[in-house]
Amino acid sequence: MGLQAVLRLLYPPQCLLCDTLVTTDFGLCGPCWRDTPFIAGLVCDLCGTPLPGEDPGHPVHCDDCLQLERPWAHGRSAMLYRDNGRKLVLALKHGDRLDLATPAAGWILKAVRPILTPGMLVVPVPLHWTRLVQRRYNQSALLSEALARQAGLDHCPDALVRPRNTHTQDGRTREGRFDNMTGAVLPHPTRGAHLRGREVLLVDDVMTSGATLAAATDACLAAGAGTVSVAVLARVAKDA
Repeated sequence: MGLQAVLRLLYPPQCLLCDTLVTTDFGLCGPCWRDTPFIAGLVCDLCGTPLPGEDPGHPVHCDDCLQLERPWAHGRSAMLYRDNGRKLVLALKHGDRLDLATPAAGWILKAVRPILTPGMLVVPVPLHWTRLVQRRYNQSALLSEALARQAGLDHCPDALVRPRNTHTQDGRTREGRFDNMTGAVLPHPTRGAHLRGREVLLVDDVMTSGATLAAATDACLAAGAGTVSVAVLARVAKDA
């Protein structure tokens, strides 16, 4: 019996959320899968929010993206930020569940495939250094690294920096979130040169108003990026 088979006997695969035995590594059991709000079908081309109706054959946008001018070209999300979607995000972000990055990146990759282009550069939304010291890792960088590896794309984890501590966005109005993020993300003084002339895929864990992604997109464009698309694990969506 090989080592992998022995390890599988000793440590059989368990559901990522409830520890029920499953057939594959990094998977969800049937009930947890059903309670995880994965996004499918018609979606907003700018943020990935699910929309009613059938695919009309051309890009469509949600109400939020019709009202707000998004600086990025396309956007997708793997799931909605509720129920098990929220549990997974919080476990990765605050629960030291680094093991979630690989399967989560796979879910993002499935959602983002329609907007991927050959030669895209995958870049995470950065954390301020104080938040990075406190958390010990950037969950967005874990997602972007795993996503780039699975998609066979280049990855630059430090193309952007966050020189100003914006603190939490919780409790702020939409306008307050955008004001708080103004100038908060910049190209890295040297590593930012990798953005020049590249198609960029920005990766973050959650999109709420889009203020953080907008600031990061502006930084990429200021560094000379071609076009920027965004990908998130979960999207906060009204009435969803």
